[in-house]
Amino acid sequence: MPELPEVETTRLSLLSSVKGRTITRVELKRDTLRIPFPKDFARHVNGQKVLDIRRRAKYLLFDLDNGDHMLAHLGMSGSFTLAEAKKHLLRKHDHALFFLDNGQVLVFHDPRRFGLIDLIKQGAEAANPFLAHLGPEPLEKAFSATYLRAALAKRKGPIKPTLMDQRLVVGVGNIYASESLFLAGIHPSTPANETLDHAEAIVKAIRQSLNAALKSGGSTLRDFTHGEGVTGYFQHQFNVYERQAEPCVACGRDIRMITQAGRSSYFCATCQKLSKPIKKFHGKKAKN
Repeated sequence: MPELPEVETTRLSLLSSVKGRTITRVELKRDTLRIPFPKDFARHVNGQKVLDIRRRAKYLLFDLDNGDHMLAHLGMSGSFTLAEAKKHLLRKHDHALFFLDNGQVLVFHDPRRFGLIDLIKQGAEAANPFLAHLGPEPLEKAFSATYLRAALAKRKGPIKPTLMDQRLVVGVGNIYASESLFLAGIHPSTPANETLDHAEAIVKAIRQSLNAALKSGGSTLRDFTHGEGVTGYFQHQFNVYERQAEPCVACGRDIRMITQAGRSSYFCATCQKLSKPIKKFHGKKAKN
């Protein structure tokens, strides 16, 4: 699934060509993706100018000049690409086409159909069910060590799945949670509330992983491409992700893999030791 770097890379690749352009025609090739397209979607979007393209977590928001917002999620295999409208050859999984006033067409392609496109009416963004529950952005000031310590204090589950909870922090999926914990030297099975002293290191590692991926255009493991149809390159810099049984870049020991919450977690058992939890004292305190 595209994570924050891939979605942000897509946003940046579309911005210069789509921002300021008017959508002259919309063609929907099916009625539903993960959710149905809104009723009269094409009618509401036709003729609207795209004032900006923003990202919130793993969602793209196309701000329209009537005050509405087109919300898009890439799902597992979705992508937006730009093409010359007259030269574009329709592919099997091209589900939505947005024709622009400069002769280009913005195509949403999604083989698995886990993505979505929705319409948020003016003034309803904060209450939107896809956005309302989201935590802070990891590259912004609100995601600080102080915030993370407080957020993890009552969480007893493993730190790796906890970091993937979009209510805690957005955009950190399976790839970047594994990579960040390696940089921070924390075993993915460590109880979240036992990592409070490492909150600053976790924040720093997440930002380092995400920024490195952004510089490389994201990660392409199977079919991710951004708006210009170009793949990402960060997969060539992975320290642990999908490197099971390969040597650790730091110590040379084999990378291991475990399953957590139905997802694969990759780590180095030497560089990311799992410390034994501190046993609580349940007896009576000794008298002096």
